[in-house]
Amino acid sequence: MTVPPTSSSHRARSRVTRRGLIGAAGAVAAGAALTPVVMANTGSDSADAEPATNGDPAGTTPENFPKTRAKAATGEAPVEAAFPIGYVGLRWAGTRETTGGGIRLTDADGGTGAWKSLTGDGCSDSNGGALLIPADKASGYELKAPDGATGLRSMAIDTTQGPARKVAVPTDTTRVRGVAYLSRAAWGADESLRFKADGTENTPTAYYPFQTLTVHHTATVNDDPDPAATMRAIYQLHAITNDWGDIGYHFLIDEAGTIYEGRYSGDDGIPAHDADGKLVTAFHAAGFNSGNLGIALLGTLVDQGPTDAARQALTRLVRVLTRFHGVDPKAQVTYTNPVNGTTKDVPEISGHRDWMSTECPGAVMYGELATLRDAVAG
Repeated sequence: MTVPPTSSSHRARSRVTRRGLIGAAGAVAAGAALTPVVMANTGSDSADAEPATNGDPAGTTPENFPKTRAKAATGEAPVEAAFPIGYVGLRWAGTRETTGGGIRLTDADGGTGAWKSLTGDGCSDSNGGALLIPADKASGYELKAPDGATGLRSMAIDTTQGPARKVAVPTDTTRVRGVAYLSRAAWGADESLRFKADGTENTPTAYYPFQTLTVHHTATVNDDPDPAATMRAIYQLHAITNDWGDIGYHFLIDEAGTIYEGRYSGDDGIPAHDADGKLVTAFHAAGFNSGNLGIALLGTLVDQGPTDAARQALTRLVRVLTRFHGVDPKAQVTYTNPVNGTTKDVPEISGHRDWMSTECPGAVMYGELATLRDAVAG
């Protein structure tokens, strides 16, 4: 059984679900405990929701998502996959630059396309580069590594055509102090990716007090026809190719303004935090992750800004988070890594490039951060 490519996107837009509410309706003091509260579903599909069956947890509805299929490879040798490739994920060390790098795709009939240059730095870190490239159901691909790159790794990924995988999705809408968002289950996260072959968690959760918030872009396609599928591809790339054991951001936002839960934070009902309000460590700013909350906008924001819907969703979410933690969104702060004591002076609401040399969150989005701070403070 296969799932139509548009089905995951439709569910992601029609069923906004999550486990909990951060705080009460009023302002919450920094460091206060969080009380999970499930909000009633106000979406048009609430009347049609079916009760959980066959052992699914209470308060959930079973939904089918396509199982992600992936094939990993190293180096520049041609790669063929036994499934239509929706994305090619790349990771390399040695340089962040893409100069000299390229990819060419093989179509389903065996025809080889022209070489295309690699562009962007994919929200990479100082140790190398990363990209997620749409492949339009190619059957294979060939790569040229960027000049100076070492340890080139790639992954053919299909997040839309695989066999159905049942997921217990929360039936009720869930919100962060009134801001609705999609739980990991609601965008089809496969929780098995967080674990090694021996059953141990690849990167166990660790929690530290909140200090700062960093904005990113994912450097993926704009006008994305299926952002939930892209979410699953980013998850696969981060969890497996990057060996992080999970997606790198705490929250992500698509062009329609839909907010997605990112990094797994436990089963206490509170996204990105533990029950005491501490922040789970994610993987979005190498060397500066603990206590640093990462939000990524889906798309490439180098030459264009976010959509109005994405901009509004980002503002609402950041306002909720800064007010909960009791911080001044317009402040300059000294971040101190609680693990090793490294310090860095940054804005309370920063862009990825404030932490290291990278294009992220894109030139236009970075230029909007002052406006974001003003809007959040207003």
